[in-house]
Amino acid sequence: MKMGLNGTVAVITASSQGLGKAIAIELAREGAGVVICGRREDVLAEAANEIFGLSGRQVVAVPADVSTEEGVDAVIAAAIDNFGRLDILVNNAGGPPPGDFTQHDDAVWQRAFETNLLSAVRLIRAALPHLKESGRGRIINLTSTAVKQPIEGLILSNSIRAGVVGMAKTLSAELAPFNITVNNIAPGRLSTDRIRHLDQARATAIGTSESDVRKSQEAQIPVGRYGRPEELAYLAVFLASDKSSYITGTTIQVDGGLLKSMF
Repeated sequence: MKMGLNGTVAVITASSQGLGKAIAIELAREGAGVVICGRREDVLAEAANEIFGLSGRQVVAVPADVSTEEGVDAVIAAAIDNFGRLDILVNNAGGPPPGDFTQHDDAVWQRAFETNLLSAVRLIRAALPHLKESGRGRIINLTSTAVKQPIEGLILSNSIRAGVVGMAKTLSAELAPFNITVNNIAPGRLSTDRIRHLDQARATAIGTSESDVRKSQEAQIPVGRYGRPEELAYLAVFLASDKSSYITGTTIQVDGGLLKSMF
């Protein structure tokens, strides 16, 4: 793809592995300077080296927990200090733990809120002056297909991620006059550590193997397989580009046709 991102700057959170790293790789390949972050410094350093090796673009790695104000401020400041600008914000965070309603106390709900909703609120707030200055700002939130079709055993994700979509829809109208678009990507079952963890949890709960759970899940997906992280990253690159300038306030699933809903 050639999406005209050369010279832009992107912040991608939770990007030391999985979907976040895949997005950072593809944005860098398209010419963007990228700021990545994560909690584990060793994994983060490896990711930065990999992204630079694949793209040749500058990569700034920030050890940070974006569920905290301090972490958010550090990541946004790194973009401005190193690049002098910010054009693209990709809000990504690890999913909350699985379980039904009776398994989660207030503390677990609070952590899910801070990690999956409040982090996006804080990141957008901190990034917004720079995105306005850019004149072509892009905000992309990674959520889940749970925002369109609740997933059994994931009450935290079903509830908290829906708040991200509500916020994004409202923001898309508020920020349109500043040429800033706001969109959500809803991953289905892609081959990431998060999905492996959920498959393992499901296997334990029903007394079967992880491979059997995966086969059962793949049988429900029209394309017959789990997705690859880069298949989602390609959509993120498009939404980050000027080619998507008339698309805002949307939630687009990347799920191999899994959802049955028309909307």
